[in-house]
Parts: sequence; C-alpha cells; structure tokens
Amino acid sequence: MQMHQVSYFLALCEELNFTRAARRCGISQPSLTTAIGALERELGGALFNRTPSIALTGLGRMVRPYLGEIARNADHVREVARTLTPNPVADRSAPQAVGSSA
Repeated sequence: MQMHQVSYFLALCEELNFTRAARRCGISQPSLTTAIGALERELGGALFNRTPSIALTGLGRMVRPYLGEIARNADHVREVARTLTPNPVADRSAPQAVGSSA
C-alpha cells in the first residue's frame, strides 16, 4: 500500500466521482482508476460500487477509518519532522564565487 493510494481513496470517498477526485489529487482520471484498482487488489476486494453511481462497498466502509488514520498520522509525522529539522543549508555543491568561503 502506498501513501498516494491512501490519499486517492480518501479523495474518492469524499467526491464519489472519479473525475473530480482525480482533479482534486492533481492526476488524470485513468491514473486514479489504476491506483484504486491496485489498492483493491491488495486489500482483496472492491472498495467502491461503480454503478449506477459511486458508493463505498462494505469493505470500503470498513477500511476508510483506518486509511484516514494513516493519512492523519503521516501528516503529523511531517509536522513533527519540520519542527525538529533545522532550516535547509544552502547547496554546498553549487559553485562559490571567487574569494568566498564555503
């Protein structure tokens, strides 16, 4: 399972429309469909009923809170890392002006 699949799943849960969810995620609709299909294969079943309209399946309803928690935890880790990581140092591999010290 990859983080982008989790994000795409959660966006699709909210939008209930592949085109809008893809636009929201900044990807193409076929890429979203492929990622959701891969997640469904990994989890062993359909997460969404696709006809007549998009709706979560029982499996989708069951995994949604867990995937939401994964996304929240990942956001929290990024926030903590930002507070603990010093400001990025200038790229030392960039050429230095003559007479300047590195």
